[in-house]
This record gives sequence, structure tokens and C-alpha cells, in this order.
Amino acid sequence: MDLYEGLSEPVRKAWERSLSGGRASLSRRSLLGGGLAVAGAGALTACGIPAATSTQGTKTDDLSDKDKSLVFSNWQLYIDQSDDKKHMPTLEAFEKQYGIKVTYTDDITDNVEFFAKIQPQLAAGQSTGRDLVVLTDWMAGRMIRLGWAQELDAGYLPHAYANLEQRFRTPDWDPGRAHSYPWAGIATVIAYNTKVTKGKKVSSVSQLLTDPDLKGRVAMLSEMRDTVGMTLLDMGKQPESFTSDDFDAALAKIQQAVDSKQIRQFTGNEYTDGLASGNLAACVAWAGDLVQLQVDNPEIKFAIPDAGYLTSTDNMLIPAGSKHRKNASLLMDWYYRPQIAAELAAWVNYITPCAGVKEELLKIDKSVANNPLIIPDAAMTAKAHVFRSLTSKEETSFESKFAKLIGA
Repeated sequence: MDLYEGLSEPVRKAWERSLSGGRASLSRRSLLGGGLAVAGAGALTACGIPAATSTQGTKTDDLSDKDKSLVFSNWQLYIDQSDDKKHMPTLEAFEKQYGIKVTYTDDITDNVEFFAKIQPQLAAGQSTGRDLVVLTDWMAGRMIRLGWAQELDAGYLPHAYANLEQRFRTPDWDPGRAHSYPWAGIATVIAYNTKVTKGKKVSSVSQLLTDPDLKGRVAMLSEMRDTVGMTLLDMGKQPESFTSDDFDAALAKIQQAVDSKQIRQFTGNEYTDGLASGNLAACVAWAGDLVQLQVDNPEIKFAIPDAGYLTSTDNMLIPAGSKHRKNASLLMDWYYRPQIAAELAAWVNYITPCAGVKEELLKIDKSVANNPLIIPDAAMTAKAHVFRSLTSKEETSFESKFAKLIGA
């Protein structure tokens, strides 16, 4: 059996965002140079994360000191760019600071497809040709379980250990962040078009699934964890600890809305077009998309349900077999300097996992700095939930059931 068999759920967020222009920049500024020296691991004990050490980080096959380069694979439109699209300011500043040449590719368009691409090399104990990759939390967890992600060396990550926001520190799929650090956070909320709803607020999954005024103009996400997770919360269940029976009950509730024609479609990021045009009245949505939608469409609003919302992360990992682990670690750490993290957040418009960013964002764009979809306030943070890790058996069963529900 292939190690990724049963992952029928398409993960299209990045590809769909690229088609819709969902990560266009709100504001940019020239990047100031400079930076702090790398500190030792001894200063990290008060940070709340056990200092990760690597039994492989000191092997002689790490060529970082004599080969100042690395290869970085990321999702499309997921890094800051200049207006002419020819420069990536934060990445170029890193190269200047450390003298390390970064080969950056935006070749990740789907978690499963990318995993399939690199799985043969990883299974054979070979290098993937990449030193840093960004994967969504559930796939990052799979890489870690299989032993295909390097443990991190704390000595190269002082800013990351010190500045990682508390709510991202202890995922069940990577306790203590021994193998990964978030690139960005993703909030799943409810969005609606007030022009279509005639000013009516839409603020719960129950309302999406049953309100007759919305019938036939509702969309839910084709991402199982987002759609089912939000429904579980609406039912009073915790996504962190739900049972198989809870999952089936949530599917049954969604199925009723499908059968009654309440739900118009299950979508990836293309719901943005439906909301903007008025073809959709309301939907489950990713917060980062809404930041941009609201710029051109003030009628687009978002709501955080009283029951809470789902949060997930896209994460940086160093694949097993990397020949430039130190260089990759330094780049991971670079994006946990608040000034650099602010530059990134101002462009991608997703939740920043780095503490201390708001003060830097205020220098760039006050509207971005004060947007809870980018820097969640205390009230929003208190309502955040994560979808628990699944066993291999659950993963296959749940995704198969969900795929049947949405007609995938």
C-alpha cells in the first residue's frame, strides 16, 4: 500500500488562491537591513518549548558551511514580492545578511501531490533536492510520523524559539515543535455578502445549514477538516477530541443541508468569486482571502461564531536527506524576527505566528496591524480550535466518507 493511500481529499488552497489573486499585496515598503546575531540554545529555556536537538545536525554531510545555498519549496503567492514581481524583499535581505543563496520555487500546489512527488526519494533514504518545504499541519504531521522531517537544532533558531506565539507551540502532531515552525496561520470563519443578505448577519454554521433566506446560496469548503470541524463546533463538540460517532453526526447534519438544496456547492478558494458577485450569500471561508475581498467589496463581512472557529497552520520543515540543514534553519529563524515577519504578513495577509509583529506592522499599514484576521485579538484567540490528528485508519475512513458527501 502506498503510504499516502486514502488521502482522497484535494488540498487546493494555494493553487486556487493563485487563480483568484487572493494574496495580492495591501502595502509594501523597502526592507531595512540588519539583524541580530544567532544566540546559543542556553538562552531558550524560558521560552516554553523544549530545546530540540538533532542527532543528524552535526553530521559531516551537512554542507552548509562550505556551500552557502539552499533550496526552498513553498506554495504559490505565499511570499512578499515587489510591485514588478521581480524581487522578494525579505528573501533577498536574508541572502545579503548571511551570504546564502536561496533557490526559491513555488512548486507546491497540493499537499498530497507534493508528497507523492517527494515520497520515493524519502522512502529510499535519498535527498529530495529541497532543504526547506512548507506543508499544511496534517501533512507535516505525516512527514514527522514517517521520520522524514529533520529534528531541529535549537542553536540556529533563537528568534523562532523566543517569538513563536504561545497558541502555536504545542500541536499534537509535533509536540514542542521539535521538527517544524509555522510559516502562517489559517483561520476558518464565516463570510457573507450583506448586499445579498439585505443587511442580515450570518454568524453560525446552523444558520448556513438551515436559514431559508440563504437557501441555494450557501457554500462550504471542500477541505474536510474545515467543514467538519466548524460543524462539530456548532454541535457543541470539540474538534480537538471528537469521536467517530461525532464525525458521523456532523456529516449527517451537512448531508441534510445537501439533500434540501440549502448548500449550493462545496468549493475551494473559488468561493471568493461567488461572494463578490453575489451568487453566494454566505459560506465557510479562509480569513486570509477575506482581507483582500473586503478591500474591493465592503459588503463582504466575516463572523466568528460564538461556538468558535478552526485554525490550522502551514509549516516549515527540513526534509530528511537535506544537505543544507544549518542554512535552512537560519532561514526559518529569519522569519521569526518581528520586522521580517511583519513584511511577510503585510503581503500574504494570513495570521502571523510571530509575536511582536503588530508594532512593526503599524509602521507599514495600520489597517493591517489592527485586522484581527491577521493578528487575532484576545477575543478571537479565545475562540480558536484545532482539528485533532487522525490515525491512519481514521484518515482513510473519514476522508472517504467526506469525499462521498461532497461528490469528489
